[in-house]
Amino acid sequence: MALSNMKVFNASLQTATIETLGQQVEKFNAASRGAITLTSAGFEGDYRFENFWASIHAAQRRVDRYATNAAASATNLAQLQNIGVKVAGGFGPIQFEPGQLAWVQKSPAEALEVISRNMAEAIMKDQLNTAIAAAVAAIEAQATATYDAGTGAITYVDLNQAHAKFGDSSSLIVANVMDGAQYHTFIGQNLANAATLFNAGGVLVVDILGKAVVVTDAPALREAPSTVTNDVKVLGLVAGGVTVYDGSALITNIETSNGLERIVTTMQADYDFGVALKGYQWDTGNGGKCPTDAELATGSNWDKVATDIKHTAGVICLGFAK
Repeated sequence: MALSNMKVFNASLQTATIETLGQQVEKFNAASRGAITLTSAGFEGDYRFENFWASIHAAQRRVDRYATNAAASATNLAQLQNIGVKVAGGFGPIQFEPGQLAWVQKSPAEALEVISRNMAEAIMKDQLNTAIAAAVAAIEAQATATYDAGTGAITYVDLNQAHAKFGDSSSLIVANVMDGAQYHTFIGQNLANAATLFNAGGVLVVDILGKAVVVTDAPALREAPSTVTNDVKVLGLVAGGVTVYDGSALITNIETSNGLERIVTTMQADYDFGVALKGYQWDTGNGGKCPTDAELATGSNWDKVATDIKHTAGVICLGFAK
């Protein structure tokens, strides 16, 4: 495989990876009912600012038609601002020998398909896990959005109590996000079916409060019980609660070098994406630019900006694994 061919291979790798990721995005958005939205919209700079109007409820007052018509204090029509943050990642260097492809009579196109598919899957996994970690941190930091089930396993009753944090707006919650173990805990409760709540024509069904279920073993949904108060976490998210924006570019570079007994090629890639939460703004002072995983998963780095918790990304239920 000549060096000139490797340059063509590199250009094709960038295109194929972006296309594969786009196909996966469509499937995920449909499955989550838009609670966690992966979008191809660009993300320029370090932060993304989105303005929205603040509620005028604070200006509401009772009027006495028979009292003296005294002066009233004015309430300014204000704008609030969601702030998302850009996150950076990379791959490699990944090393392989071009001669291996020729030796086993494999075409570069086959290697391209394998590398691009795996890279796209890895990028999407990073985006999803990062977005969930940010949502868990931000929402758990708000007492008005958190329900603690105590030392027991999370039940349907507990999840309902978490949704109740939104009061009459609980219908805005469109999806529950949990890991596989918690999902099967709910299935186990359905199988017991003591209250016959989930009997449909003699068939037991899994129906978690009428919401979509996103099952993913994201690390932020389960922590070691020896180090934290709660080790199981279930998110209840509204439509558009969490948004992952496509970054400015996926940059790949492939270099072929001599000097060893066989020709060696290395591949390295850089990528980025943005994360934003409804009703929250990234703290540009404390969190800063290009944050680490630990900074993204720190609740104090996500400031609630919405005046009412009902206008935020959602709620969280805490419990213990059993």
